[in-house]
Amino acid sequence: MGVLAGAAVRLAGFGLGGGPVAQRVGGGVLAHGLGGRTDLPMDGVTAIAGGGAAVAASFLALTVAWTRPRLRPDGGRPLSARAARFLDAPWLTWTARWAALALTAAVVAVAFAGPSSDARNLAPWALFVTFWVGLVPVSVVCGPVWRRVNPLRTVHAVVCRVLRVDPSGVRALPKRLGWWPAAGWLLGFVWLELVAPHRSDPRLVGWLIVGYAAVNTGLGVWFGRDWFARGDGFEAYSSLMARMCPVGRRPDGALVWRTPLTGLVGGGGEAGLAATACVLIGSTGFDGVTRTTYWRDNVDPSDIPAGTAGLLLSVAVVAALYRAAMGWGARLSGQDPREWPGRFAGSLLPIALGYTVAHYFSFFLLEGQTTVILASDPLGRGWNLLGSTGHVVDYGLLTPSIIALVQVNAIVLGHMAGTAAAHDLALRTVPAERRLAGQAPLAVVMVCLTCAGLFALLSG
Repeated sequence: MGVLAGAAVRLAGFGLGGGPVAQRVGGGVLAHGLGGRTDLPMDGVTAIAGGGAAVAASFLALTVAWTRPRLRPDGGRPLSARAARFLDAPWLTWTARWAALALTAAVVAVAFAGPSSDARNLAPWALFVTFWVGLVPVSVVCGPVWRRVNPLRTVHAVVCRVLRVDPSGVRALPKRLGWWPAAGWLLGFVWLELVAPHRSDPRLVGWLIVGYAAVNTGLGVWFGRDWFARGDGFEAYSSLMARMCPVGRRPDGALVWRTPLTGLVGGGGEAGLAATACVLIGSTGFDGVTRTTYWRDNVDPSDIPAGTAGLLLSVAVVAALYRAAMGWGARLSGQDPREWPGRFAGSLLPIALGYTVAHYFSFFLLEGQTTVILASDPLGRGWNLLGSTGHVVDYGLLTPSIIALVQVNAIVLGHMAGTAAAHDLALRTVPAERRLAGQAPLAVVMVCLTCAGLFALLSG
């Protein structure tokens, strides 16, 4: 896969000249909740063609070289006993949870008591940049960390003890809900991040955190602690990205080193999983669309109905393409079309990861510096707690070439990984004589999404 991605990058013919590659967006919030930067575009036609060709070639190569299932959820090399005991230690869990709760409370306090300007208040930057974007790489590298440290679980435990309520809840969480609550929360958050007016207002951010915590804690009391696994959008997001972590758990609970795609082949047929993945892909795609010259020339950034319609349409298009591919593939395979969307939903997660890296990594590394700068004087009192007061963002941290390489490779490799996961799943469930025909529709969609993603990325 790396060789094919490298070929795609070389095909792109990156003609990146010198000059500034980033600039501050002044006045208002234009993207990612807090303004941001504009990355230098590349030669679009060759990059799009190269990326699509690389994904198509990877599919053909898989059909020849990958002839039996290789991703084994029950496999992997166990971690050492000492490492496993340390990672599973209860004291580590509760220390991390109380630390996460303290940091969350501090952000809320700063949101209300700190400076009123979003340029000087830590809270919006902590929420939209450090937490929302940083949650992805931490989860992919370290596993489902938010499930481990989720401050809402700590608050829930305290509330249940005070009220003397059973933490398992008043009634069982309906299994048919699956990941749908998480899909709804995540769609609401990305609407806030990309469309809503005044979204970076510190006071609004404070009330949003408090309101989100209150609603989910209440639902946790009613449905029990299991609510947070798929009802809390952020914990669900972290857990889904963690399926691509090289460290995971086997069905017997043992911690093991594994192939990163292994976590994508288990749990087929989970309700709402495909919808959640489509929200993640579609919303990130919409973020790219809003940066294109066409959108900026024709849509007023303050037009809330247009922004909302664009976001919903982006998610709907991804969902429609996926369901069409699944229906077509199931019929060609002689299987029930109703079962396929859930069965192959895990193959969408690498695409969501690729889109996230492509659109947000430079934003995280550059604008994320602001969180550290503001944390040195969180209340605007002239403090210098971390020694970073008065510092400015170093926009020279990333060069145009690095930005281009990461962005294109993230999208192409994400689709390649999704194609590989889908292929392994097909080897388990599709009759041998119909595998190629059954996978072809999804491969076509993967190529289309690759080209569309690159087009949106490079049209800024």
